[in-house]
Amino acid sequence: MHDDADAVGVARAGAAFAARREELGLSQRQLATMKIIGAPNLIAFEKGRSWPRERTLAKLEQAVQWPPGTLARMRAGGAASVSGAIGTPQPDSDAAAVVTGAVTVAVGRVLAAADELPDEHDDTYPARVRAVLADLRTLESIAARAVRSSQGSPEVIAALREIRQRYTVLMARAAGAPGATVGQRIYTVRQAAALTVAEAAGAMGASPAVVVAAESEQPVEEADRRRIEAFIDQVGG
Repeated sequence: MHDDADAVGVARAGAAFAARREELGLSQRQLATMKIIGAPNLIAFEKGRSWPRERTLAKLEQAVQWPPGTLARMRAGGAASVSGAIGTPQPDSDAAAVVTGAVTVAVGRVLAAADELPDEHDDTYPARVRAVLADLRTLESIAARAVRSSQGSPEVIAALREIRQRYTVLMARAAGAPGATVGQRIYTVRQAAALTVAEAAGAMGASPAVVVAAESEQPVEEADRRRIEAFIDQVGG
């Protein structure tokens, strides 16, 4: 339990972090997707109910581009030391720069999870590979937005390229494994045939939204599922 003074410090640091996060356009979900902190733990921290571990604190500070130790100093009463960061952002610490840094860190973590996947015949492989692929899809969306807002940052472009390359490789591996999903199979067949989403949709007589939904592991109508299966059989051979 914290004493009253410490509880005030925890609340102060949590509230300041929440303000900085919102200022930079970082959602609680983004931080969770980036494997920095889970949403329930982040909510508890921002409301002053708990204090993250040291490693998590360092990741949080990096995500909002605060110097190491900033949160601890704020907890101890040093809020003034970062008042400038909470106010008008400086050119080198805008939302695009924050997202670029956070994406780079997150990509490393998700790719590490991909490297740790078991053999395709392991009973846990289907669920684990789906989780990694879902994370890569989320990161791809975040990184693509960061490219548009970062004026062509080499770091974020490299991260986006790595995400897309690894996603294609991992989807192909998953498509060839027992228990492969329709989404994994159609994506791999479409990529091998060098077809766009619209081209594949036209070839099977479906809308592009159906292809996007299937490849993202979203449910599709049974009639559309049959069209997809027929397309896979025809094009995938």
